[in-house]
Amino acid sequence: MTAAVARRLAAEFTGTGLLVAVVVGSGIAVTRLTGDGALRLLVNSLATAAGLAVLIVVLAPVSGAEFNPVVTLAGWVLGRSARGRHGLGLAAAIIACQIAGAIAGSALADAMFAVPALAASGHRRGGGPVLLSETVATAGLVLVIVALARTGQARHTAWAVGAWIGAAYWFTASTSFANPAVTIGRALTPTYAGIAPASAPAFIAVQVAGGAVGLALAITLYPRASRYPVPGTAEGHGHDANP
Repeated sequence: MTAAVARRLAAEFTGTGLLVAVVVGSGIAVTRLTGDGALRLLVNSLATAAGLAVLIVVLAPVSGAEFNPVVTLAGWVLGRSARGRHGLGLAAAIIACQIAGAIAGSALADAMFAVPALAASGHRRGGGPVLLSETVATAGLVLVIVALARTGQARHTAWAVGAWIGAAYWFTASTSFANPAVTIGRALTPTYAGIAPASAPAFIAVQVAGGAVGLALAITLYPRASRYPVPGTAEGHGHDANP
């Protein structure tokens, strides 16, 4: 493993972990401060959007700040013929680090608020409208990321992704998980942001499907983008291609 790859994996572990810590921690804090459901969602969504944007700005130069297995897979698909592309093995390693980071971030948030760490959530989420919401949220997320990359506007990714996730908290019935790693992490917290482990597989399945829809839509809208960087490549996020 090269030094550049090691940094990339560490950045994905750290970024995904801190993202989940923001989601879970802000959820715990606001439930202790108010019983108002709308205010809880507002605080949780604003904290998540802001935290995600900051993490992208800080870690994009190292790893591309993917923090999401669906985004990593989209980058692998788009970058198979590009210099600095994800190999399938590297993509798998990145995804493993994202999942491990999400679990660690959930445990960290619980520990900061003296909540039992890594306890399974009892918050069941599901049903057609909720799963449709996750499909839409994830499709939109991938569309935003890929469209910006393919049109040479990747500099806008941090605020655009944060804004999309923050908005999708409100316009989707699922409150926009849109991330399989985050879903796994949130299955291991018995708090406001949690999702029951039994509900997680369906969420993950529709997130992957939504990612495929978003990728197909982006390619349809922007069919010729060879001169632009793509996510998941050295050109796409500016990390060092060499150690």
